[in-house]
Formats: sequence, C-alpha cells, structure tokens
Amino acid sequence: MKRLALFDLDRTLIDLDMAFRRWAEEFAERRRLGPEGLAWLTAQDRDTHPHREIFFSKVRDRFALAEPVEELWADYRKRMPHLVQCYPGVLAGIAGLRSAGWLVGIVTNGMADNQLGKLRRTGLADEVDGYAVSGVEGIRKPDSGLFEIAAQRCGTSLAAEGGWMVGDSLIADVEGGQAAGLRTIWIDRGTWPGHRQQANHVVADVVEAMAILRSAR
Repeated sequence: MKRLALFDLDRTLIDLDMAFRRWAEEFAERRRLGPEGLAWLTAQDRDTHPHREIFFSKVRDRFALAEPVEELWADYRKRMPHLVQCYPGVLAGIAGLRSAGWLVGIVTNGMADNQLGKLRRTGLADEVDGYAVSGVEGIRKPDSGLFEIAAQRCGTSLAAEGGWMVGDSLIADVEGGQAAGLRTIWIDRGTWPGHRQQANHVVADVVEAMAILRSAR
C-alpha cells in the first residue's frame, strides 16, 4: 500500500509572507499610505498573523477607509492567488515523492475562493493526488475530519500505515495530525516561541521535510 504525505499550504508549500508583502505594497501605493502605512500593514501581519476579517477591521479603522470590511477582505482574497508562489523546490519535491510511490495531498484551512485560487494558480492542484480546503468542507484543522477527507481524495484513508503530516502550525498541523494518527514534521519558522512540541521531526523548510519522507521507512 502506498504511503500518504499530507502538507499544509500557507507558509509550508507557498510563500505567503512574500505574497502578503507584495499585496501590502500594492495596497499602500494605491491608497497613498506612504512608508509608515506600509510598515504598519506588514507589522500587523508579522506580529500576530491575525484572521483576515480582524485584520481588515483594523486596517479600515487605521486608515479611515470607506469600504466595508467584507469588501476589503474579498478584494484581498481575489488578489492573493495572483501573488503567491511555491517555495523553491516544492513542485520538484512533490513530483519526486509521487514517483517514489507516495500519495501526496494538501490539507488547508481558509476561505474556499482564496485557497482554491492559490492551489490552481501555483499549479499545486494538478501536482498532488488530492486536497481538502476547510472553507469547502465546513470543517477545520485540527479536526481529524479534514485530514480524513484529504486522505480519501488521495485514494486512501488515515487507517493506512505510514501516513505523515507536514506543516508550520503546532496546533493545526502537528497536534491535529497526531490526533488523526499521522506522524508529523513541524516546519519551525520561529513563530511559536515557548511552545512545547512533540513532532517526530523539526525542520527549517519543506524541502528538508521532503528529504526526511524520502528516507522514511
């Protein structure tokens, strides 16, 4: 039976931070917010990674914008799929895992339009065996149900032996993956200071995680 490798999307397979920076530069230039406005936008994202509805509520108040929060957020979701890119080596790494006999899937939280747009624009949707998006399925990581849906889309189940979950969130990806019966690899980007972790492996990036999977028994 083929082994299963599930991956998170944002900040695991795709460089969301760089995409956000590009979006913020466009937003600040279009609205003439200046260097201070741009710095404020990027600091908000870097410091807390807030839910985007909360983020745009703050943005609207900070810059006294006329548009409602829902419109600002919808415009962001429409634009982001055009700005995101995979981290270097991701597509080749996925192809390598699949050629080595792995089933590869993506399991991600987020709004349907935003996440599906990212999957399609980056080409990831065509490179993996299946994916599950919380905004489509109505269930979010760390709930095991979303991992099970992703596994089924890949043509297997969580009961299959040798499954792994790779991601940057200690709660959604590591704890969620372990609760679903998967071994886990945590991508440590320095955003969880002081938190205990019990992942099977800790890495700096997803390419390193893929190398561990290729050597796993």
